Amino acid sequence: MRVTFFGVRGSCPCSSDQYRRYGGNTSCVLVEVDGEQPLILDLGTGLRALGAALHPPLVRAGVPIHATVLLTHLHYDHVLGLPFFAPLRDEGAVLDVYGPSQEEGPLQDVLSSLVHPPFFPISMDGFNGELRCHAIEGGSEFSVGKIRIVARPVTHVGHTLGFRIEAGGRSVVYISDHQAPLDLKTVDDPVLELCDGADLVLHDAQYTEQEFDTMSHFGHSTDSYAVRVAAEAGARRLMLFHYDPAHSDDQLDRMLENARRLGAEAGLEEVGAAAEGHSVTVGPS
Repeated sequence: MRVTFFGVRGSCPCSSDQYRRYGGNTSCVLVEVDGEQPLILDLGTGLRALGAALHPPLVRAGVPIHATVLLTHLHYDHVLGLPFFAPLRDEGAVLDVYGPSQEEGPLQDVLSSLVHPPFFPISMDGFNGELRCHAIEGGSEFSVGKIRIVARPVTHVGHTLGFRIEAGGRSVVYISDHQAPLDLKTVDDPVLELCDGADLVLHDAQYTEQEFDTMSHFGHSTDSYAVRVAAEAGARRLMLFHYDPAHSDDQLDRMLENARRLGAEAGLEEVGAAAEGHSVTVGPS
């Protein structure tokens, strides 16, 4: 599997020189498995750049995209890229979106309502491509081709899912938004199940521990807690993800240094920090 980051920020996109190295777009990750359709994790503002990368070769080949999306939840920073995804302009394009069920109504209707006047110039039915939504619960398990996907509930604000992606005997876990406990010590069983022995865990690292003291109910984790989750679950590698828009590149460098120190003490093989445009390979592609 090859994992490429197109948006790594949380809450809202940001742009200035202080975000140059890690990037300012919100959550969007591409997972590629040889012979399989693209697998997209979340629809944040990074989706625009992902579409710009995927679209030209599709146009040259004369084929529309057919991709699968794993949507963790419907907060703005995870869906704002949807109407800017260029491949959806093509006839025959299909996005199959698997995301959490919504109390407000069918997932298809709730997600489509975000792309509608007066909030956006056109509605989703104005695109040539098709959006197909599949509401799932925290105990869902399914396959897309030879890719196995496990969804489990993750504590956050609203119905939120984490995902485990398995292919070719390797596993990647995606937990973008995770409300850490007040003690920053215990880890919920569904999260441990997702991360159990994983080759790579992408985990919420929005705050420092000092910030968490005053933001403990905002729905997120710290860099230190991300290390705890990965280590307690016996994961091999950890990538910090979903950075606060207030954190500059230099601040993220310091958080990564802290996480690497803790990760080495806890026995993790590697601790890194996701950055836009960077890719990591997990086993054979």
